[in-house]
Amino acid sequence: MKISGFSFVKNGIKLYYPIVEAVKSILPIVDEFVIAIGKGDNDDDTRARIAAIGDSKIKIIDTIWDLEKYSRGMENAHQTDIAKKACSGDWLFYLQADEVIHEKYLPVIKQRCKELLDNDNVEGLLFKYHHFWGDYNHHHKNHGWYPNEIRIIKNRSEIHSWESAQSFRRIPNFDEVNYRQQEGTYKLQVAAVDAFVYHYGWVRPPDLMVNKKKALDTVHKGSQKVSEMYENSSKYFDYGPLNKIAEFKGTHPKVMKEMISKMNWSDKLQMSGKPNPDRELHKHERLKYRFLTKLEHLILSGKQIGGFKNYKLLKGI
Repeated sequence: MKISGFSFVKNGIKLYYPIVEAVKSILPIVDEFVIAIGKGDNDDDTRARIAAIGDSKIKIIDTIWDLEKYSRGMENAHQTDIAKKACSGDWLFYLQADEVIHEKYLPVIKQRCKELLDNDNVEGLLFKYHHFWGDYNHHHKNHGWYPNEIRIIKNRSEIHSWESAQSFRRIPNFDEVNYRQQEGTYKLQVAAVDAFVYHYGWVRPPDLMVNKKKALDTVHKGSQKVSEMYENSSKYFDYGPLNKIAEFKGTHPKVMKEMISKMNWSDKLQMSGKPNPDRELHKHERLKYRFLTKLEHLILSGKQIGGFKNYKLLKGI
């Protein structure tokens, strides 16, 4: 059995992504790690940082992003597919640039891959999620934050990155020219794996959080629209009162130790009180979503009502 890791990134270090930590976190169980690195800004050294890991398993593909051809977030999926296509494993382990795996889950994940390697009905593995917010001590259990997602897939040519690289689907008649207009797609049949993805996409200094949001919005909405959106916006992201977010009681992956030790924006966080009335409320601060969160946790044992569910979970496997 062979496992390939894969990912994509652009301006990762400049935008405070834990991309080096993401790669390192699964190197012990993969036979190769393929990463598509987009040509970034002159003051970004993402490629050099990843190369400096110094592991022969890492294979870098240099790319140029085309946001005109692949607009509305599709460049993310396109870059994911570039890396996927270069993988040679039986299983393909996908991590986004802000996702890290705890070392305690690596044996569990590898064993699950062995168990299901020859089960043709299983097209992927479904992970659970910790979504961190503001700092490394708070994570979302609120309505609207996806509790599960596919992060390992079988190496099958019909499986492609879906939407803005959120997930995967089987697309028999995939059209690389019209990347946005895919018809006849199928949700993957997946089995659960008892492991979490640690998602740090909303943990960075408030000024860099704004920069990251602008970069992501540019991929989805174009540079002109983003210029208008952020023309009069604050230079600092307001995470809001963190006492409204669940406290994280567990441990972080060892590869995150240095990054966590460098956290220097605690004085810019609001630990309690009411949200700033001069800004738009975050989704989790709105009355509707606060009600749904309480309903889900008090009555439905944490099961979410509705939400994005891009998979078919196989029972009894």
